[in-house]
Amino acid sequence: MTQTQEPARSRTFTWSDPAVNAAQVGRRGGLDLLRAMIAGELAAPPVMHLIDMARMEANEGRVTVDLVPQEFHYNPLGTVHGGVISTLLDTAAGCAVHTTLPAGVGYTSLDLNVKFLRPVTVASGVLRCEGTVLQRGRRTALAEARLTDASSRLIAHATSSCLLFPVPLDAPA
Repeated sequence: MTQTQEPARSRTFTWSDPAVNAAQVGRRGGLDLLRAMIAGELAAPPVMHLIDMARMEANEGRVTVDLVPQEFHYNPLGTVHGGVISTLLDTAAGCAVHTTLPAGVGYTSLDLNVKFLRPVTVASGVLRCEGTVLQRGRRTALAEARLTDASSRLIAHATSSCLLFPVPLDAPA
């Protein structure tokens, strides 16, 4: 692919070994683990650096993640790529479920159903994505996430089902 835009733009980032945090999943409750990441006691997962998620708040059954849209999020149409938006929605919904889990219980997303309602550009301002647990059982959980722009307009909405499972304390990292 030929670069047609001068000067060329670039971006670099660093991250910490994700196995360190993964080793904590069976040993700490979900809310405690997320709050340790927010406080900087544990490193943020690499994906947060990859797409440059800004800020996270976590409470029981609810997580909020912020992102400032940047050019490197753009698709060929000049708007933020739907995959970036979906990643925000999946993060907020999944982490909301994670806040409800005790030590020794993990989760994985079973599905993510996304509805895109408005295009996003750098002019949209800070995006705020709020994930909320709608229902949690012993084996599955249902969460939703709502993405709004700086003017509080709904940009996208998602629902996510998560599978809950035991994580043995002696699981390899």
